[in-house]
Amino acid sequence: METTDSILKNLIDCIELEEKEQIKRFGVDGEHTLKNLKAEGLAIQPISISKKTFGYADYPEIYFRINYPTETNSFRDGSAIECFISGETPIKGVMLFLDGNNGAFRLYAPDFPDWIEDHGIGIKLAPNQRTNTIMKTVLKELPENKTLLSLFERIHGFAVDEKQTDLTNSPAYKNPNLNRSQKEAVNGIVQNKNICIIHGPPGTGKTTTLIEAIVQLVHLGEKILVSAPSNAAVDNIAKGLIFQNLNVLRVGNNTKIDDEIFAHTLEGKMNNSKELREIKDLKIRAEEFRRMAHKYKRSFGKAEREQQNLLFKEVKNIRGEIKKLQVYNEDKLYENAQVVLGTPIGLYDASLKKYKFDTLLVDEAGQCIEPFAWCVFPLANRFVLAGDHLQLPPTVLSNEAVKKGFSQSILESAIAHVSNNYLLNVQYRMRESIAGFSNEYFYKGLLKTPEHLQNIEQHICFIDTAGSGFAEKHGNAGNSLQNEGELKIAEKIIETELMEVQNIAFISPYSGQVAAAKELLPKKVRINTIDSFQGQEKQFVILSLVRSNDDGEIGFLKDYRRMNVAITRAKEKLYVIGDSATIGGDKFYQLFLDYIQKNGEYRSVWEYDIL
Repeated sequence: METTDSILKNLIDCIELEEKEQIKRFGVDGEHTLKNLKAEGLAIQPISISKKTFGYADYPEIYFRINYPTETNSFRDGSAIECFISGETPIKGVMLFLDGNNGAFRLYAPDFPDWIEDHGIGIKLAPNQRTNTIMKTVLKELPENKTLLSLFERIHGFAVDEKQTDLTNSPAYKNPNLNRSQKEAVNGIVQNKNICIIHGPPGTGKTTTLIEAIVQLVHLGEKILVSAPSNAAVDNIAKGLIFQNLNVLRVGNNTKIDDEIFAHTLEGKMNNSKELREIKDLKIRAEEFRRMAHKYKRSFGKAEREQQNLLFKEVKNIRGEIKKLQVYNEDKLYENAQVVLGTPIGLYDASLKKYKFDTLLVDEAGQCIEPFAWCVFPLANRFVLAGDHLQLPPTVLSNEAVKKGFSQSILESAIAHVSNNYLLNVQYRMRESIAGFSNEYFYKGLLKTPEHLQNIEQHICFIDTAGSGFAEKHGNAGNSLQNEGELKIAEKIIETELMEVQNIAFISPYSGQVAAAKELLPKKVRINTIDSFQGQEKQFVILSLVRSNDDGEIGFLKDYRRMNVAITRAKEKLYVIGDSATIGGDKFYQLFLDYIQKNGEYRSVWEYDIL
């Protein structure tokens, strides 16, 4: 029988398993050559440096470009990385962003290495030991806090909430266009005494609902904390709150933040302040010491090395002074902010325990492993989890940790036991027939589609490659599957259908197919793996399933939640390319094929002039 102690121990064990897997997978040794890491999408080399600068805390930041097609899905905001070149000691850092072929990372070093612009620079993923240590620490401390322990027991089914929404006691809504389920969710958040859940598929207005609820809570005098596992989700809510004229403070990575949000970051709010002028003076001093240190080249004697080390030590001391000034000014900003936003680790690093937050809202909670959430739960009194537990779960590398339940998100854990939850049941993203199969299979037919999105023609199409000989094969790197025939069909669809190229996305579960598509399809087509396209949408989506073999093997197409993501990205029309003989032996895919025959268009590859 599970107990609180056994669940906590299992989570800590899983973090350690994940850390071991990171060390094993990201290391370059006899088994894992750089070539292997690049083929698996765990290293990118070479990169082209486009800009160097010193960031807010005076750490070196490097902007770069990738000038060739490669798989980059594993490089996410906040990923631990190492910058390397052959023959030199790698330097640890953190990924700031990677969008298409452009990205940036921060180095944990006093200065740029003198080899940073040499030919052959690369970056590779590294074990995120610091984050792993933070997660283990917060879990070990949890039993000492009775309030948090009570929350943990609710989430894991040792105590139950009663649903409490009272629509007869509704506030004056700032947004007059909310539907009934959104209003009920807003009221649920406002009336929440402990924990509540807002869930629903893409396009049901989770962000709209959360923004309205935050406005209501602030109006009641509450101080709000907002978090999400991705910077993009945090920024999305921040923009909505800024539009509502709330006093917003965005914490953490601001490298790719646009001007609208930057004005509400710590650095943006400090612009023109006395402290910022002092910080700039300190940065100039640090730059002078760095310049002096650079007079010593790579090969020098013991005395010169000691002198260089002293100079870099002074840079470190100045960085400490900068941090003290920042903390002094930030205290006032945190105190005055109505809403503070950031990722779990960004908020943890901000040391917010001395401030009192009434409600914490975690968006994209279906993508948040449970220990991440406990990094921010101690900061508030009441809690809201928002997301969709029927989309893709959090990414976990260790198969052993997955078997022990580590890929189960905080939302999935909670929704099984917290009765105080609210389904947003009207989807505004896609045509009714595109949403239809997911609605029936995943959402028990509870979703509604507005009249203007109900069908006027066929909006979902399956192109069947059965019998064509378009078989799957391993790509050039040997690490992921491709299907050249399905790419030819995609190319033909783009050529013949009446669609503007910039409105098309090509997605596939296999990174090998994505890499091949980037070489073949028009540059303006958005090309991604399903995993990296989660949360995005396009007017037209072409989905390539890839699997085609005599054994009916479908690999990780067996994760039906990945298909739920894939088939809910298109707004106007969805094209699915696959081999019915291979996928049809699986009950889920047979139901999907039956659905398209009734509600869409079923084509054969023989209708295309490519055989």
